[in-house]
Amino acid sequence: MALRRRRPALDFRTFYATQSTYSDPGALASRYTGLPRDPARLARITRDLIVHRLEAGFYDHVHPTDRLHNDAETRYIDDILRILVDRNDATLTRRRDVGDRFVGTCRDFSLLHCSFLRHLGIPARTRSGFADYFSENSSDRFHSDHVVTEYWHDDRGWLLADSQLTDPVIADHWNIDFDPMDVPRDRFLVAGEAWQAIRAGAADPAAFGLHPPEEGPFSGERFVAGNIRLDLAALNKFETLLWDVWSEDEGKPGEPLPESSRLFYDRVAPVVSGKVSFDAVRKLFAEDDILRTPPTVTCYAPFNGPSQVTLRH
Repeated sequence: MALRRRRPALDFRTFYATQSTYSDPGALASRYTGLPRDPARLARITRDLIVHRLEAGFYDHVHPTDRLHNDAETRYIDDILRILVDRNDATLTRRRDVGDRFVGTCRDFSLLHCSFLRHLGIPARTRSGFADYFSENSSDRFHSDHVVTEYWHDDRGWLLADSQLTDPVIADHWNIDFDPMDVPRDRFLVAGEAWQAIRAGAADPAAFGLHPPEEGPFSGERFVAGNIRLDLAALNKFETLLWDVWSEDEGKPGEPLPESSRLFYDRVAPVVSGKVSFDAVRKLFAEDDILRTPPTVTCYAPFNGPSQVTLRH
């Protein structure tokens, strides 16, 4: 009997240095011609192509309603690029006026930066978690729902980068005192680490979310658990919208999780925390029907309301 050859193990650098369905520029890849290889310069290019939905006031600008409502519903980088090129056909390395930029969220900044890096063969992935540097009160910091890029440095391993902070206007407003290309791990907690801190009694669950609990229900354990799911998906290169939901535990935002769900995420959180094992995140995502992103998700678009969306394969 002939022996079956084992497939060689997939190297994590190869996996994260190639585009996902979400980050692939597709037919617009030619627009990446001339991009610099420096991750910091790529982060600034990203910053100059996108403006956050909540940043209009920083630039004395008013987002047109249709862009405010619809731009950030764009899941795929090739579609984001089409919007950018339609508004201004200049090379991507040319800084756009705010009125010509894509009106997105932290996920869009991070995914475009990730796309640039992967195009150049630099391993990169997006990470979902919570940043404490968007808080006005330094003595009682709220940890805001956020997405950053994690990229591979040959000498130092994985580093966190926040391209939103590469504009001095934004960095100065939030009193950023660190290099946006090397975000300290205690200033941005990936979702699994936030969960572990909460469960250990070292952090208040109400201090993690989209906004403080007095402003609405999107904070606490249930919200952090949702971010764990998004982070695991992104580690498997399913960089969905932040409001794409699947296999959710029943219950309204802000309601406590049942104990069975807490125990479930106690098991999942360590897999997406610390020095992440590539094999472990791949195995968990492939084998768990609750965690794995299905072909169709429910999109709870902030302005446009819920809908069923079939994802690209």
